[in-house]
Amino acid sequence: MASLCSFPRISSADPIKHLAAAPFPPSNHPIRPSALSLRQSSRNQKRTSTIVAAIGDVSADGTTYLIAGAVAVALVGTAFPILFSRKDLCPVCDGAGFVRKSGAALRANAARKDQAQIVCSRCNGLGKLNQVIPPESVPRSPDKLPFRHNVSLTVSLTVGTPPQNVTMVIDTGSELSWLHCNRSQNSSSSSSTFNPVQSSSYTPIPCSSSTCTDQTRDFPIPASCDSNQLCHATLSYADASSSEGNLAADMFYIGNSGIPNVVFGCMDSIFSSNNEEDSKNTGLMGMNRGSLSFVSQMGFPKFSYCISEYDFPGLLLLGDANFSWLAPLNYTPMIQISTPLPYFDRVAYTVQLQGIKVSNKLLPIPESVFEPDHTGAGQTMVDSGTQFTFLLGQAYTVLRDEFLNQTAGSLRVFEDPNFVFQGAMDLCYRVPTNHTRLPPLPAVTLVFRGAEMTVTGDRILYRVAGEIRGNDTIYCFTFGNSDLLGVEAYVIGHLHQQNVWMEFDLKKSRIGLAEIRCDLAGQKLGMGL
Repeated sequence: MASLCSFPRISSADPIKHLAAAPFPPSNHPIRPSALSLRQSSRNQKRTSTIVAAIGDVSADGTTYLIAGAVAVALVGTAFPILFSRKDLCPVCDGAGFVRKSGAALRANAARKDQAQIVCSRCNGLGKLNQVIPPESVPRSPDKLPFRHNVSLTVSLTVGTPPQNVTMVIDTGSELSWLHCNRSQNSSSSSSTFNPVQSSSYTPIPCSSSTCTDQTRDFPIPASCDSNQLCHATLSYADASSSEGNLAADMFYIGNSGIPNVVFGCMDSIFSSNNEEDSKNTGLMGMNRGSLSFVSQMGFPKFSYCISEYDFPGLLLLGDANFSWLAPLNYTPMIQISTPLPYFDRVAYTVQLQGIKVSNKLLPIPESVFEPDHTGAGQTMVDSGTQFTFLLGQAYTVLRDEFLNQTAGSLRVFEDPNFVFQGAMDLCYRVPTNHTRLPPLPAVTLVFRGAEMTVTGDRILYRVAGEIRGNDTIYCFTFGNSDLLGVEAYVIGHLHQQNVWMEFDLKKSRIGLAEIRCDLAGQKLGMGL
Protein backbone atom coordinates (compact mmCIF):
# COMPACT_ATOMS: atom_id res chain seq x y z
CA MET A 1 0.00 0.00 0.00
CA ALA A 2 1.29 3.41 -0.73
CA SER A 3 1.76 5.82 2.06
CA LEU A 4 -1.47 7.41 2.97
CA CYS A 5 -0.35 10.97 3.08
CA SER A 6 1.58 12.18 0.12
CA PHE A 7 1.92 14.76 -2.60
CA PRO A 8 0.84 14.25 -6.22
CA ARG A 9 2.61 14.55 -9.48
CA ILE A 10 1.26 17.20 -11.76
CA SER A 11 -0.42 15.51 -14.64
CA SER A 12 -4.12 15.40 -15.37
CA ALA A 13 -4.01 11.61 -15.44
CA ASP A 14 -2.01 11.09 -12.28
CA PRO A 15 -3.35 11.00 -8.74
CA ILE A 16 -1.72 13.42 -6.38
CA LYS A 17 -1.24 12.55 -2.81
CA HIS A 18 -0.83 14.20 0.56
CA LEU A 19 2.41 15.55 1.75
CA ALA A 20 3.30 15.17 5.37
CA ALA A 21 6.01 14.60 7.88
CA ALA A 22 6.54 13.50 11.43
CA PRO A 23 5.18 15.93 13.95
CA PHE A 24 7.29 18.36 15.81
CA PRO A 25 9.12 18.23 18.09
CA PRO A 26 11.11 15.07 17.31
CA SER A 27 12.88 12.74 19.69
CA ASN A 28 15.33 9.91 19.44
CA HIS A 29 12.85 7.33 18.14
CA PRO A 30 13.16 7.04 14.36
CA ILE A 31 10.17 6.85 12.07
CA ARG A 32 10.19 5.19 8.68
CA PRO A 33 8.67 7.23 5.89
CA SER A 34 5.24 5.99 4.93
CA ALA A 35 4.81 4.26 1.63
CA LEU A 36 3.26 6.98 -0.45
CA SER A 37 6.00 9.38 0.30
CA LEU A 38 9.55 9.48 -0.91
CA ARG A 39 12.51 9.07 1.38
CA GLN A 40 12.99 11.89 3.80
CA SER A 41 16.36 13.32 4.63
CA SER A 42 16.09 12.81 8.37
CA ARG A 43 14.53 10.43 10.85
CA ASN A 44 11.62 11.63 12.93
CA GLN A 45 10.20 10.16 16.08
CA LYS A 46 6.77 8.68 16.42
CA ARG A 47 4.91 10.87 18.89
CA THR A 48 1.40 10.45 20.16
CA SER A 49 -0.88 13.43 19.72
CA THR A 50 -4.47 12.77 20.69
CA ILE A 51 -7.51 13.97 18.81
CA VAL A 52 -11.04 14.03 20.16
CA ALA A 53 -13.96 13.41 17.84
CA ALA A 54 -17.53 14.57 18.34
CA ILE A 55 -21.01 14.20 16.84
CA GLY A 56 -24.23 15.71 18.29
CA ASP A 57 -25.13 17.01 21.71
CA VAL A 58 -22.05 17.18 23.88
CA SER A 59 -24.07 17.08 27.09
CA ALA A 60 -25.00 13.43 26.56
CA ASP A 61 -23.80 10.71 28.90
CA GLY A 62 -20.78 8.61 28.12
CA THR A 63 -17.70 6.93 29.45
CA THR A 64 -14.44 7.32 27.64
CA TYR A 65 -11.25 5.50 28.42
CA LEU A 66 -7.92 4.53 26.90
CA ILE A 67 -6.50 1.09 26.31
CA ALA A 68 -2.76 1.03 25.61
CA GLY A 69 -2.66 3.71 23.01
CA ALA A 70 -6.18 3.16 21.73
CA VAL A 71 -8.92 5.67 22.45
CA ALA A 72 -12.43 4.74 23.39
CA VAL A 73 -15.11 6.78 21.67
CA ALA A 74 -18.08 8.20 23.51
CA LEU A 75 -21.02 8.01 21.12
CA VAL A 76 -23.72 10.57 21.80
CA GLY A 77 -27.30 9.42 21.32
CA THR A 78 -27.76 7.83 17.89
CA ALA A 79 -24.84 9.68 16.40
CA PHE A 80 -22.24 8.00 14.25
CA PRO A 81 -18.82 8.29 15.90
CA ILE A 82 -15.86 8.90 13.68
CA LEU A 83 -12.54 9.26 15.28
CA PHE A 84 -9.03 9.53 14.22
CA SER A 85 -5.61 9.90 15.67
CA ARG A 86 -3.00 12.32 14.53
CA LYS A 87 0.08 10.32 13.64
CA ASP A 88 3.52 11.45 12.71
CA LEU A 89 2.39 12.24 9.21
CA CYS A 90 4.20 10.91 6.23
CA PRO A 91 7.44 12.54 5.29
CA VAL A 92 7.50 14.87 2.36
CA CYS A 93 8.66 13.21 -0.78
CA ASP A 94 10.53 14.53 -3.73
CA GLY A 95 8.17 14.69 -6.67
CA ALA A 96 5.14 13.45 -4.78
CA GLY A 97 1.69 15.00 -5.01
CA PHE A 98 -1.99 15.00 -4.09
CA VAL A 99 -4.55 12.43 -5.08
CA ARG A 100 -7.02 14.31 -7.19
CA LYS A 101 -10.56 13.05 -7.30
CA SER A 102 -13.78 14.74 -8.30
CA GLY A 103 -17.51 14.24 -8.35
CA ALA A 104 -20.70 16.01 -7.34
CA ALA A 105 -21.51 15.92 -3.63
CA LEU A 106 -24.26 13.53 -2.56
CA ARG A 107 -27.50 14.95 -1.21
CA ALA A 108 -27.17 15.34 2.55
CA ASN A 109 -28.99 12.78 4.65
CA ALA A 110 -31.41 14.92 6.65
CA ALA A 111 -31.76 12.28 9.34
CA ARG A 112 -28.11 12.71 10.29
CA LYS A 113 -27.46 16.38 9.59
CA ASP A 114 -27.11 17.62 13.13
CA GLN A 115 -25.77 14.54 14.83
CA ALA A 116 -22.44 14.66 16.57
CA GLN A 117 -20.28 12.49 18.74
CA ILE A 118 -17.65 12.87 21.39
CA VAL A 119 -14.44 10.99 21.76
CA CYS A 120 -11.77 11.69 24.32
CA SER A 121 -8.24 10.50 24.79
CA ARG A 122 -5.02 11.21 26.53
CA CYS A 123 -1.79 9.36 25.72
CA ASN A 124 1.77 9.89 26.67
CA GLY A 125 4.48 10.47 24.08
CA LEU A 126 4.86 6.76 23.37
CA GLY A 127 1.20 6.07 22.75
CA LYS A 128 0.74 4.14 26.01
CA LEU A 129 -2.15 4.29 28.42
CA ASN A 130 -1.82 7.48 30.42
CA GLN A 131 -5.20 8.13 31.96
CA VAL A 132 -8.63 6.61 32.43
CA ILE A 133 -11.49 9.11 32.18
CA PRO A 134 -14.16 8.39 34.78
CA PRO A 135 -17.79 7.89 33.68
CA GLU A 136 -18.99 11.06 35.37
CA SER A 137 -16.72 13.29 33.25
CA VAL A 138 -18.74 12.74 30.05
CA PRO A 139 -22.40 11.73 30.91
CA ARG A 140 -24.45 8.77 29.01
CA SER A 141 -23.55 5.37 27.65
CA PRO A 142 -21.09 5.37 24.76
CA ASP A 143 -20.15 3.08 21.94
CA LYS A 144 -16.42 2.74 21.57
CA LEU A 145 -13.95 2.94 18.71
CA PRO A 146 -10.22 2.39 18.89
CA PHE A 147 -8.05 5.41 18.18
CA ARG A 148 -4.53 4.88 16.92
CA HIS A 149 -1.40 6.88 16.35
CA ASN A 150 1.44 5.82 14.08
CA VAL A 151 2.54 7.67 10.94
CA SER A 152 -0.74 9.28 9.85
CA LEU A 153 -4.29 9.98 10.96
CA THR A 154 -6.10 6.69 11.51
CA VAL A 155 -9.52 5.47 12.49
CA SER A 156 -10.26 2.00 13.85
CA LEU A 157 -13.69 0.57 13.13
CA THR A 158 -15.35 -2.62 11.93
CA VAL A 159 -16.64 -3.58 8.49
CA GLY A 160 -18.78 -6.45 7.22
CA THR A 161 -21.12 -9.10 8.66
CA PRO A 162 -19.91 -10.38 11.06
CA PRO A 163 -17.77 -7.29 11.72
CA GLN A 164 -14.05 -7.40 10.97
CA ASN A 165 -11.61 -4.98 12.59
CA VAL A 166 -9.92 -2.55 10.22
CA THR A 167 -7.64 0.45 10.61
CA MET A 168 -7.96 3.16 7.98
CA VAL A 169 -5.84 6.22 7.31
CA ILE A 170 -7.97 9.35 7.04
CA ASP A 171 -7.12 11.32 3.92
CA THR A 172 -8.92 14.62 3.32
CA GLY A 173 -7.38 14.83 -0.14
CA SER A 174 -8.76 11.53 -1.44
CA GLU A 175 -12.26 10.48 -2.43
CA LEU A 176 -12.42 6.69 -2.62
CA SER A 177 -12.06 4.81 0.64
CA TRP A 178 -10.42 1.42 0.20
CA LEU A 179 -9.37 -1.67 2.12
CA HIS A 180 -6.64 -4.20 1.43
CA CYS A 181 -8.64 -7.36 0.73
CA ASN A 182 -7.69 -10.99 1.27
CA ARG A 183 -10.22 -13.37 -0.28
CA SER A 184 -8.76 -16.60 1.10
CA GLN A 185 -11.39 -18.92 2.59
CA ASN A 186 -9.02 -19.94 5.36
CA SER A 187 -7.49 -16.58 6.21
CA SER A 188 -7.55 -15.68 9.88
CA SER A 189 -8.97 -12.41 11.14
CA SER A 190 -6.41 -9.62 10.79
CA SER A 191 -6.70 -5.84 11.09
CA SER A 192 -4.22 -5.48 8.22
CA THR A 193 -6.61 -7.02 5.67
CA PHE A 194 -10.35 -7.33 5.10
CA ASN A 195 -11.82 -10.63 3.89
CA PRO A 196 -14.96 -10.06 1.79
CA VAL A 197 -15.56 -13.83 1.57
CA GLN A 198 -16.33 -13.84 5.28
CA SER A 199 -18.83 -10.97 5.06
CA SER A 200 -22.42 -11.88 4.16
CA SER A 201 -23.25 -8.19 3.54
CA TYR A 202 -20.43 -7.63 1.03
CA THR A 203 -21.81 -6.64 -2.39
CA PRO A 204 -19.58 -6.20 -5.47
CA ILE A 205 -20.53 -3.29 -7.72
CA PRO A 206 -21.11 -4.25 -11.38
CA CYS A 207 -19.84 -2.18 -14.29
CA SER A 208 -23.39 -1.38 -15.32
CA SER A 209 -24.30 0.33 -12.05
CA SER A 210 -24.61 4.11 -11.90
CA THR A 211 -22.03 4.11 -9.11
CA CYS A 212 -19.46 2.77 -11.56
CA THR A 213 -20.55 4.68 -14.66
CA ASP A 214 -21.42 8.07 -13.12
CA GLN A 215 -19.71 8.54 -9.77
CA THR A 216 -16.23 7.51 -10.86
CA ARG A 217 -15.93 9.84 -13.86
CA ASP A 218 -13.49 12.13 -12.11
CA PHE A 219 -11.20 9.44 -10.73
CA PRO A 220 -7.61 10.24 -11.81
CA ILE A 221 -7.58 6.87 -13.57
CA PRO A 222 -11.10 6.11 -14.86
CA ALA A 223 -12.83 3.02 -13.49
CA SER A 224 -12.93 0.06 -15.86
CA CYS A 225 -14.66 -3.30 -16.23
CA ASP A 226 -12.92 -6.55 -15.27
CA SER A 227 -13.48 -10.02 -16.73
CA ASN A 228 -16.31 -10.65 -14.27
CA GLN A 229 -18.11 -7.45 -15.32
CA LEU A 230 -17.30 -5.83 -11.99
CA CYS A 231 -16.29 -2.20 -11.49
CA HIS A 232 -12.50 -2.00 -11.31
CA ALA A 233 -10.45 0.86 -9.83
CA THR A 234 -6.73 1.60 -9.96
CA LEU A 235 -4.84 4.14 -7.87
CA SER A 236 -1.19 4.86 -8.60
CA TYR A 237 1.16 7.22 -6.82
CA ALA A 238 4.25 9.27 -7.48
CA ASP A 239 6.60 6.89 -5.66
CA ALA A 240 5.33 3.95 -7.76
CA SER A 241 3.08 2.67 -4.96
CA SER A 242 -0.34 1.55 -6.13
CA SER A 243 -3.57 -0.22 -5.19
CA GLU A 244 -5.97 -2.00 -7.50
CA GLY A 245 -9.25 -3.85 -7.07
CA ASN A 246 -13.04 -3.78 -7.31
CA LEU A 247 -15.58 -1.30 -6.03
CA ALA A 248 -17.97 -2.83 -3.53
CA ALA A 249 -20.42 -1.93 -0.77
CA ASP A 250 -20.64 -3.27 2.75
CA MET A 251 -21.74 -2.47 6.27
CA PHE A 252 -19.47 -0.06 8.15
CA TYR A 253 -19.87 0.03 11.92
CA ILE A 254 -19.15 3.29 13.68
CA GLY A 255 -19.34 2.36 17.34
CA ASN A 256 -22.43 0.14 17.65
CA SER A 257 -24.19 1.80 14.72
CA GLY A 258 -24.15 0.03 11.39
CA ILE A 259 -24.22 2.03 8.17
CA PRO A 260 -25.20 -0.18 5.22
CA ASN A 261 -24.03 0.01 1.62
CA VAL A 262 -20.95 2.17 2.10
CA VAL A 263 -19.04 2.16 -1.20
CA PHE A 264 -15.30 1.47 -1.03
CA GLY A 265 -12.52 -0.17 -2.99
CA CYS A 266 -11.71 -3.79 -2.15
CA MET A 267 -8.08 -3.80 -3.27
CA ASP A 268 -6.52 -7.18 -4.01
CA SER A 269 -3.30 -5.86 -5.50
CA ILE A 270 -1.22 -3.58 -3.30
CA PHE A 271 2.27 -2.43 -4.13
CA SER A 272 3.96 -0.58 -1.29
CA SER A 273 7.30 1.14 -1.05
CA ASN A 274 7.22 0.57 2.73
CA ASN A 275 5.60 -2.75 3.57
CA GLU A 276 6.62 -2.68 7.22
CA GLU A 277 4.85 0.61 7.90
CA ASP A 278 1.84 0.12 5.64
CA SER A 279 1.13 -3.36 6.98
CA LYS A 280 -0.10 -1.70 10.17
CA ASN A 281 -3.11 -0.25 8.34
CA THR A 282 -5.91 -1.88 6.36
CA GLY A 283 -6.54 0.95 3.97
CA LEU A 284 -7.62 4.53 3.45
CA MET A 285 -10.71 6.57 4.32
CA GLY A 286 -11.32 9.29 1.74
CA MET A 287 -12.68 12.51 3.27
CA ASN A 288 -12.70 15.10 0.49
CA ARG A 289 -15.75 16.63 -1.24
CA GLY A 290 -16.17 13.91 -3.86
CA SER A 291 -19.46 12.02 -4.07
CA LEU A 292 -17.88 8.72 -2.98
CA SER A 293 -15.91 10.15 -0.06
CA PHE A 294 -16.83 8.84 3.37
CA VAL A 295 -18.08 12.22 4.62
CA SER A 296 -20.25 12.64 1.49
CA GLN A 297 -21.76 9.18 1.81
CA MET A 298 -22.56 9.87 5.48
CA GLY A 299 -24.31 13.09 4.48
CA PHE A 300 -22.76 15.45 7.03
CA PRO A 301 -23.13 19.07 5.83
CA LYS A 302 -20.52 20.39 8.25
CA PHE A 303 -17.58 19.20 10.32
CA SER A 304 -14.94 20.87 12.48
CA TYR A 305 -11.64 19.99 14.06
CA CYS A 306 -9.31 21.61 16.53
CA ILE A 307 -5.72 20.34 16.59
CA SER A 308 -3.99 20.84 19.93
CA GLU A 309 -0.32 21.16 20.60
CA TYR A 310 1.62 18.01 21.37
CA ASP A 311 0.46 15.69 24.13
CA PHE A 312 -2.85 17.55 24.53
CA PRO A 313 -6.21 16.33 23.29
CA GLY A 314 -7.74 17.78 20.16
CA LEU A 315 -11.23 17.28 18.84
CA LEU A 316 -13.15 16.42 15.70
CA LEU A 317 -16.83 17.32 15.50
CA LEU A 318 -19.21 16.05 12.83
CA GLY A 319 -22.26 18.28 12.71
CA ASP A 320 -22.96 21.84 13.86
CA ALA A 321 -20.77 23.63 16.41
CA ASN A 322 -22.94 26.16 18.23
CA PHE A 323 -21.04 26.86 21.43
CA SER A 324 -21.29 30.09 23.42
CA TRP A 325 -17.61 29.89 24.38
CA LEU A 326 -16.43 29.66 20.78
CA ALA A 327 -15.41 33.01 19.31
CA PRO A 328 -17.18 34.09 16.12
CA LEU A 329 -15.60 32.41 13.13
CA ASN A 330 -14.10 34.33 10.25
CA TYR A 331 -15.19 32.63 7.04
CA THR A 332 -13.36 32.29 3.78
CA PRO A 333 -15.27 30.89 0.80
CA MET A 334 -14.26 27.65 -0.84
CA ILE A 335 -13.26 28.08 -4.47
CA GLN A 336 -15.25 25.96 -6.91
CA ILE A 337 -14.56 25.51 -10.61
CA SER A 338 -17.09 23.45 -12.51
CA THR A 339 -14.99 23.05 -15.65
CA PRO A 340 -12.37 20.28 -15.40
CA LEU A 341 -8.85 21.71 -15.50
CA PRO A 342 -5.68 19.61 -15.64
CA TYR A 343 -4.11 20.97 -12.44
CA PHE A 344 -7.16 21.84 -10.35
CA ASP A 345 -8.55 19.44 -7.77
CA ARG A 346 -12.28 20.23 -7.85
CA VAL A 347 -13.10 18.26 -4.71
CA ALA A 348 -10.29 19.54 -2.50
CA TYR A 349 -10.93 22.08 0.25
CA THR A 350 -9.74 25.03 -1.83
CA VAL A 351 -9.66 28.64 -0.60
CA GLN A 352 -8.20 31.89 -1.95
CA LEU A 353 -4.87 32.95 -0.46
CA GLN A 354 -4.45 36.70 -1.00
CA GLY A 355 -1.25 37.62 0.79
CA ILE A 356 1.41 36.82 3.39
CA LYS A 357 2.62 38.95 6.30
CA VAL A 358 5.78 38.61 8.40
CA SER A 359 5.52 40.44 11.73
CA ASN A 360 2.48 42.26 10.33
CA LYS A 361 4.48 43.46 7.31
CA LEU A 362 2.55 42.62 4.15
CA LEU A 363 4.96 41.13 1.63
CA PRO A 364 5.16 42.62 -1.88
CA ILE A 365 3.58 39.67 -3.67
CA PRO A 366 0.99 40.43 -6.38
CA GLU A 367 -2.39 38.86 -5.61
CA SER A 368 -2.32 37.32 -9.07
CA VAL A 369 0.47 35.02 -7.87
CA PHE A 370 -2.05 33.33 -5.56
CA GLU A 371 -4.78 32.88 -8.17
CA PRO A 372 -5.17 29.65 -10.16
CA ASP A 373 -4.25 30.10 -13.81
CA HIS A 374 -6.12 28.82 -16.87
CA THR A 375 -4.80 25.29 -16.25
CA GLY A 376 -5.90 25.29 -12.59
CA ALA A 377 -2.34 25.47 -11.29
CA GLY A 378 -1.96 27.63 -8.20
CA GLN A 379 -4.96 26.62 -6.11
CA THR A 380 -4.67 26.81 -2.30
CA MET A 381 -5.74 23.66 -0.44
CA VAL A 382 -6.38 23.29 3.29
CA ASP A 383 -5.22 19.79 4.18
CA SER A 384 -5.13 18.16 7.60
CA GLY A 385 -3.16 15.28 6.08
CA THR A 386 -0.18 17.49 5.26
CA GLN A 387 2.30 18.36 7.98
CA PHE A 388 3.84 21.58 6.72
CA THR A 389 2.76 24.42 4.43
CA PHE A 390 4.01 24.64 0.85
CA LEU A 391 4.01 27.71 -1.37
CA LEU A 392 4.71 28.10 -5.05
CA GLY A 393 8.20 29.39 -5.77
CA GLN A 394 7.48 33.07 -6.44
CA ALA A 395 5.65 33.54 -3.14
CA TYR A 396 7.99 31.25 -1.22
CA THR A 397 11.10 33.15 -2.29
CA VAL A 398 9.72 36.49 -1.07
CA LEU A 399 8.68 34.94 2.27
CA ARG A 400 12.04 33.20 2.67
CA ASP A 401 14.00 36.39 2.01
CA GLU A 402 11.94 38.43 4.48
CA PHE A 403 12.17 35.79 7.19
CA LEU A 404 15.93 35.63 6.66
CA ASN A 405 16.14 39.39 6.95
CA GLN A 406 14.12 39.54 10.17
CA THR A 407 16.10 36.74 11.85
CA ALA A 408 19.56 37.84 10.70
CA GLY A 409 20.68 38.97 14.15
CA SER A 410 19.23 36.11 16.17
CA LEU A 411 19.70 32.89 14.19
CA ARG A 412 22.66 31.35 12.37
CA VAL A 413 21.81 30.03 8.90
CA PHE A 414 22.82 26.46 8.09
CA GLU A 415 24.93 26.90 4.97
CA ASP A 416 24.86 23.59 3.12
CA PRO A 417 23.59 23.67 -0.48
CA ASN A 418 23.26 19.87 -0.44
CA PHE A 419 20.84 19.88 2.50
CA VAL A 420 17.21 20.47 1.54
CA PHE A 421 14.97 19.08 4.25
CA GLN A 422 12.47 16.62 2.77
CA GLY A 423 13.18 17.90 -0.69
CA ALA A 424 11.38 21.23 -0.28
CA MET A 425 12.70 23.13 2.77
CA ASP A 426 15.92 24.91 1.93
CA LEU A 427 16.00 27.43 4.80
CA CYS A 428 17.49 25.87 7.91
CA TYR A 429 19.35 27.14 10.96
CA ARG A 430 22.04 25.95 13.38
CA VAL A 431 20.98 26.18 17.01
CA PRO A 432 23.39 25.21 19.83
CA THR A 433 22.27 21.95 21.41
CA ASN A 434 22.52 23.50 24.89
CA HIS A 435 19.87 26.09 24.01
CA THR A 436 16.58 24.92 25.48
CA ARG A 437 14.57 27.69 23.84
CA LEU A 438 14.60 29.35 20.46
CA PRO A 439 14.87 33.14 20.33
CA PRO A 440 11.67 35.11 19.65
CA LEU A 441 10.63 34.46 16.05
CA PRO A 442 8.64 36.67 13.68
CA ALA A 443 5.06 35.54 13.15
CA VAL A 444 3.91 34.57 9.66
CA THR A 445 0.30 35.35 8.75
CA LEU A 446 -1.53 33.80 5.82
CA VAL A 447 -4.16 36.22 4.53
CA PHE A 448 -7.22 34.58 3.00
CA ARG A 449 -10.31 36.18 1.58
CA GLY A 450 -12.22 37.10 4.76
CA ALA A 451 -9.93 35.38 7.27
CA GLU A 452 -6.33 35.13 8.46
CA MET A 453 -4.21 32.37 9.99
CA THR A 454 -1.17 33.38 12.07
CA VAL A 455 1.71 30.97 12.67
CA THR A 456 3.87 31.66 15.72
CA GLY A 457 6.34 30.09 18.13
CA ASP A 458 7.52 26.52 17.67
CA ARG A 459 5.31 26.10 14.60
CA ILE A 460 7.72 28.37 12.68
CA LEU A 461 10.84 26.18 12.96
CA TYR A 462 11.06 22.38 13.00
CA ARG A 463 13.84 20.50 14.75
CA VAL A 464 15.25 17.88 12.37
CA ALA A 465 15.84 14.70 14.35
CA GLY A 466 19.27 13.15 13.98
CA GLU A 467 20.82 16.15 12.22
CA ILE A 468 23.71 17.42 14.34
CA ARG A 469 26.54 19.60 13.06
CA GLY A 470 29.27 19.94 15.67
CA ASN A 471 27.50 21.25 18.75
CA ASP A 472 24.48 22.47 16.81
CA THR A 473 21.03 21.05 16.14
CA ILE A 474 19.39 21.75 12.77
CA TYR A 475 16.05 23.55 12.64
CA CYS A 476 14.20 24.20 9.38
CA PHE A 477 11.61 26.76 8.36
CA THR A 478 8.19 25.08 8.29
CA PHE A 479 7.21 26.64 4.97
CA GLY A 480 8.47 24.75 1.91
CA ASN A 481 8.81 25.38 -1.81
CA SER A 482 6.18 23.54 -3.85
CA ASP A 483 8.30 24.01 -6.98
CA LEU A 484 10.96 21.71 -5.55
CA LEU A 485 8.32 18.99 -5.28
CA GLY A 486 6.94 19.52 -8.76
CA VAL A 487 3.58 20.47 -7.24
CA GLU A 488 1.51 23.25 -8.81
CA ALA A 489 -0.37 24.21 -5.64
CA TYR A 490 -0.30 25.98 -2.30
CA VAL A 491 -0.95 23.57 0.57
CA ILE A 492 -1.83 24.62 4.12
CA GLY A 493 -0.61 21.88 6.44
CA HIS A 494 -1.95 20.80 9.81
CA LEU A 495 1.04 22.03 11.84
CA HIS A 496 -0.03 25.58 10.99
CA GLN A 497 -3.64 24.78 11.90
CA GLN A 498 -2.81 24.00 15.53
CA ASN A 499 -4.91 25.93 18.04
CA VAL A 500 -7.27 27.09 15.32
CA TRP A 501 -10.90 26.00 15.25
CA MET A 502 -11.39 24.84 11.66
CA GLU A 503 -14.99 24.50 10.46
CA PHE A 504 -15.70 22.99 7.04
CA ASP A 505 -19.20 24.11 6.05
CA LEU A 506 -19.96 21.97 3.01
CA LYS A 507 -23.52 23.25 2.66
CA LYS A 508 -22.47 26.90 2.39
CA SER A 509 -19.12 26.08 0.76
CA ARG A 510 -16.92 27.95 3.21
CA ILE A 511 -14.28 27.37 5.87
CA GLY A 512 -14.46 29.14 9.24
CA LEU A 513 -11.43 29.93 11.39
CA ALA A 514 -11.03 31.13 14.98
CA GLU A 515 -7.92 31.07 17.15
CA ILE A 516 -8.50 29.06 20.32
CA ARG A 517 -6.65 26.87 22.80
CA CYS A 518 -7.76 23.48 21.53
CA ASP A 519 -6.95 21.75 24.81
CA LEU A 520 -9.26 24.20 26.59
CA ALA A 521 -11.92 23.65 23.93
CA GLY A 522 -11.80 19.97 24.82
CA GLN A 523 -12.34 20.84 28.47
CA LYS A 524 -15.27 23.07 27.52
CA LEU A 525 -16.82 20.09 25.78
CA GLY A 526 -16.55 18.11 29.01
CA MET A 527 -13.63 15.96 27.96
CA GLY A 528 -12.28 15.99 31.50
CA LEU A 529 -8.67 15.64 30.38
